[in-house]
Amino acid sequence: MIGIADVEAAAERIAGHVVRTPTTASPGLSALLGVPVTAKLELLQRTGSFKARGAAAKLLSLGEAERAAGVVAVSGGNHGIALAAMARALEVKATVVMPRSAPARSVEIVESSGATVQLTDDMESAFALMTRLRQEGLTPVHPFDDPVVIAGQGTVGLEFAADAGDLTDVLVSIGGGGLIAGVAAALRALRPGVRVWGVETEGAQAMSEALAAGGPVPVALSSIVSTLSAPAVSRLTYEHVSELVTEVLVVPDREAVLGSLALADHAKVWAEPAAGCLLPAARWVLERVGEGARLGLVVCGGNVTTGDMIAWTERFGLR
Repeated sequence: MIGIADVEAAAERIAGHVVRTPTTASPGLSALLGVPVTAKLELLQRTGSFKARGAAAKLLSLGEAERAAGVVAVSGGNHGIALAAMARALEVKATVVMPRSAPARSVEIVESSGATVQLTDDMESAFALMTRLRQEGLTPVHPFDDPVVIAGQGTVGLEFAADAGDLTDVLVSIGGGGLIAGVAAALRALRPGVRVWGVETEGAQAMSEALAAGGPVPVALSSIVSTLSAPAVSRLTYEHVSELVTEVLVVPDREAVLGSLALADHAKVWAEPAAGCLLPAARWVLERVGEGARLGLVVCGGNVTTGDMIAWTERFGLR
């Protein structure tokens, strides 16, 4: 398990390489949900998502031989963007394996940052290719199954605990579980009374299925939200969530897109559906906890194009 000392060490390591993103009360979301809401704006992080934290922590932890070998990662978008940018800044050669379902703009950004992109048919085959490249000598930077990466993502929770007011419930999106594992480890250490809730989208519900099965299991992926689409969580992230997280909620894709539109309308932020899913989940949390709630939302990323949002809005009849 990741401890608060691990997260604090990661924060010291990555200082100067990442942004301490704003933590701000949101009058618009507070009015919409009827309770005080505070947002941690990780969409303003370098590369547009929290992923820069874990990527920086991992790259800065590598030895000389590992750096010389080059690194490899799998990504549906944000992890690859972050790794490519941080690798360029630290002069490390990077290869990013991405499924063809990844947003075209994300692929372009990774390539423009100087990383080599290899496309596969789906996320499962992307992880298989990463394993082969690791065997050929590249150093893996796993998006979530790595304690150093998790500790890096946990710096979000470290900052949230320091900068937010008195919160009762914090909502965090889940793909493979690296973000929520780190955030929960930090928050539960520093604010033991805070409840942490995970949020997935239907068709990318690897953590909720793992919790139901008693451990990680392969899942069929069908969600439009590629940045949350892990074919399975890891034992490491599963153990953190099963011990530290109150519940994992699953939101339909349509509601996640609607949440992104609501974040734009009410919070004035441009967030991807991986963050938009937090809003419908927040309503469910309020139904469970009753009066007196004070919500925190980790707005994890904003790497979505206007074209994507228009297409999804039309697809789900939200116009």
